Amino acid sequence: MTPIRALIAEDEPLLAMALAGTLRRLWPELEIVAMAENGVAAVQKTLDERPDVLFLDIKMPGKTGLEAAQELADAWGQGAQDGAQTQPFPLVVFVTAYDEFALAAFEQAAVDYVCKPVSDERLGKTVERLKSRLAARLQGPRQTGGADEGLARMLAQLDSLRAPRLSMIRAAVGNQVRMIPIDDVVYFEATDKYVTVATGQGDSLIRTSLKELLPQLDPERFWQIHRGTVVNARCIAAAVRDEAGKLSLRLHGRSETLAVSRLFAHLFRQM
Repeated sequence: MTPIRALIAEDEPLLAMALAGTLRRLWPELEIVAMAENGVAAVQKTLDERPDVLFLDIKMPGKTGLEAAQELADAWGQGAQDGAQTQPFPLVVFVTAYDEFALAAFEQAAVDYVCKPVSDERLGKTVERLKSRLAARLQGPRQTGGADEGLARMLAQLDSLRAPRLSMIRAAVGNQVRMIPIDDVVYFEATDKYVTVATGQGDSLIRTSLKELLPQLDPERFWQIHRGTVVNARCIAAAVRDEAGKLSLRLHGRSETLAVSRLFAHLFRQM
């Protein structure tokens, strides 16, 4: 039987060693294949090792656990076209100090979390939950997408808790500031340090990152479809799947198409 493989990302060495020791005691069959001391290393080592389970600290230097998870979710599907990627996305367990917003979101998401200091009792429940989900994955292909959907829902939910909704975009055009009602935006696209605001009347640039913008958008209205793209759901004309299985969107009022990453493909399942 193939062993279950795990990666631990934690910037505090003593806490990482303690978590690894407890996991070895509670789950002797689990193989801890790598430890990462920051978010950047966590992404790279996860892509190198392809573990089944990730234990990600929320607050790490370089990238937070949430940022690392989102980057991995996008990168995990790359290469699927040549058949190199067949392994489901790892089950993610976030390790965090108490945070009421995070806990409220995690309770409703298809991922798990444990609070520091990690207790044997709570980690034991996590281990049982992970075993159950790993077993469910073996029952059929429908089970493989659950972690991705839960992760996407959780990330969107966390974003929605952080800031008031935006109703107007102020974009600089030459020596003027163009006022763009949020209803007129077809999509936002990250471009280096800027974000392109695409409307039916043309494009504008704003000096705001997509990460800063996302929490200010209504998640029911604006759907993140890729790490760098957020689309107005009312402007989606159709979702089209090509021969390789990749999704793209056709839009009302714009001629280009937008790629949908694997992480967000569940948004376009037929009702």
